[in-house]
Amino acid sequence: MSMSSDGPTASPTAPPVAPAALEFGRWLFQQECRFLLGAVDLDHLPTPAAPEVAFAGRSNVGKSSLVNALTGRKTLARTSNTPGRTRELNFFDLGGRLVMVDLPGYGYAKVPKNVVAAWTETIRLFLVGRVPLRRVFVLIDARHGLKDNDLETLDLLDRSAVSYQVVLTKADKLAASARDTVHGATAARLRKRPAAHPHVHLTSSAKGWGIAALRADIAALAEGGSGAKGIASPDNDG
Repeated sequence: MSMSSDGPTASPTAPPVAPAALEFGRWLFQQECRFLLGAVDLDHLPTPAAPEVAFAGRSNVGKSSLVNALTGRKTLARTSNTPGRTRELNFFDLGGRLVMVDLPGYGYAKVPKNVVAAWTETIRLFLVGRVPLRRVFVLIDARHGLKDNDLETLDLLDRSAVSYQVVLTKADKLAASARDTVHGATAARLRKRPAAHPHVHLTSSAKGWGIAALRADIAALAEGGSGAKGIASPDNDG
């Protein structure tokens, strides 16, 4: 991975991000983003209205901070210094073109085991049964790499044939050489996983590193986005 004074740039093995894709991602995440609801179980999920992407990860991995960085809003997703606080599937509508789902964090020891079991089953059923779900972005703390809890989640997604992509967070906490090492090691461990997207994002919500490229990847999954085949122009939006 090459470096610049502004932080890490894209991996040399990653496909280049087209300017049109970056622009559509920037435009999409400038649209109104509103909280829809927090679902404590599957009986209270919102009616599907747009493509969905979900964010999963260990407690305190920085999911809420990443959602806030993506949207440029400091208070959109609730952040907490108490890991394990989020106990709902939180749904956010982005301009009517995409719904983002913030899943409860996993791996926090102080949460009672029966509560963890209930969360895990609810999330599992959501992941395997939610028709409009396009991709799960699995957040991994770059300082620690893939842990057993993360691997269990990846195993579940692989078995369920649910597409997912790994996003390394808090990259600014590491030296450049350590960032390169964890990025390469993580990508290598994902190569044989059938449901994994091959590109691993390296991000810092605090510094803004990697946010534009991640926006572009997410926007390609939204209504109006068309991935590698090109990006619909916002000017054509009715």
